[in-house]
Amino acid sequence: MDRGKYGSKIHLITERTGLPLSAGISAANLHDSQALIPLVKGIPPIRSRRRRRRRKPAKLHGDKGYDYAHLRRWLRERGITHRIARKGIESSQRLGRHRWTIERTMAWLAGCRRLHRRYERKADHFLAFTSIACTLICYRRLTK
Repeated sequence: MDRGKYGSKIHLITERTGLPLSAGISAANLHDSQALIPLVKGIPPIRSRRRRRRRKPAKLHGDKGYDYAHLRRWLRERGITHRIARKGIESSQRLGRHRWTIERTMAWLAGCRRLHRRYERKADHFLAFTSIACTLICYRRLTK
């Protein structure tokens, strides 16, 4: 991916408490809905003490940017319950109680000076620094 004249955008999938599970970057002029499938595929198996490893999330919350029939169908085929606000029908207010966790995680990422203003010219380097920042967020959270 080339940064081009538009810059780049960070996409995240977090768990309920805000720990990043999957991170990716894309060109800033790419619609958010096109990043959903690679992000969901990028979620690693989740280890559980009581049960076997989970290979997919049970539920996915999303805003109106992800309201497309093909995305809903793709999630349903994989057995993932989706909670995506519908355009023109539902208010985004109901998703606010779940959305603040992703916004908080994005604020944690913005605290990393290297990511706040993109200094890297290569997308691979920027993705590497994003992954390091996500790792630091998880480490800080888990050591508390």
